[in-house]
Amino acid sequence: MSESNHHLSSPPAPNPHEDQTTSQKLRQHPIPPASHPRQYRAIGIVRGKYTPEDPEQISKGAIATADGTIEAVLLGRVISLIKNHIDLNQEHVWVVYPRTRQDDNHLHLQILGIWEPENLDDPEALTESIPTSDQVEDGYFSIRGQVVFYDAESKKVIVKIRQSPKKQGDKPKFFKIQLIGALPDRPVNHFYDLQAKLLDNMLMIQTCEDIGYISSRRKGPKPGGKPFNRDKSKPRPVADHHASDSHGATARARPVPRPKPKDSEG
Repeated sequence: MSESNHHLSSPPAPNPHEDQTTSQKLRQHPIPPASHPRQYRAIGIVRGKYTPEDPEQISKGAIATADGTIEAVLLGRVISLIKNHIDLNQEHVWVVYPRTRQDDNHLHLQILGIWEPENLDDPEALTESIPTSDQVEDGYFSIRGQVVFYDAESKKVIVKIRQSPKKQGDKPKFFKIQLIGALPDRPVNHFYDLQAKLLDNMLMIQTCEDIGYISSRRKGPKPGGKPFNRDKSKPRPVADHHASDSHGATARARPVPRPKPKDSEG
């Protein structure tokens, strides 16, 4: 597909260790099903008009949606596409990574692509399994990660997302997303699959699924320090060996091993 046909933009290239079926799913939907039960990610779909702050520097601006205006930035991979082929005077369906600002907790978006498969020059490339821009749900977000904070009264939820290292050997990085919604009792340190809706520039939880507990790692004693005494009545954490990610297995405080978290697509 030539550059002029890149109106169909999908999430980042699939993991080379994933099978062909998973790779195909990544090209058939802006937010495909998770490839692993504990796959970290934070990604969404927003319909609106993107307006850059400076016509000469289009990488920073805002998306005007039916619900309000949200600050946004363009990731490098879509800047040339937008400069050469996209009419910014029109609304588009944007595939975005949500982020929560640490200074004011406001939501802002990173634009990684546009989902408009109906605009492909090759009509045969569009099949019934590929939703058009009118068929995808506006304002839908998929948030998958570890709940690190929950306040039942205010219904404030903070989820930690782990990102894939950009280079092999680098340590994974983390960021946090704030949402609003009710969760079951004691959700902290559990891995949750959350489906959220963008309302009033906030991510409102629509559905939640508790994938399982994530135990915290205990560091060994410092040199010269006193070793801690483990309660032998409690089961020893069991390292998880199910996932292909080699950047540290998640230890669990249960005797039955379960899939460990995988890195975020964003």
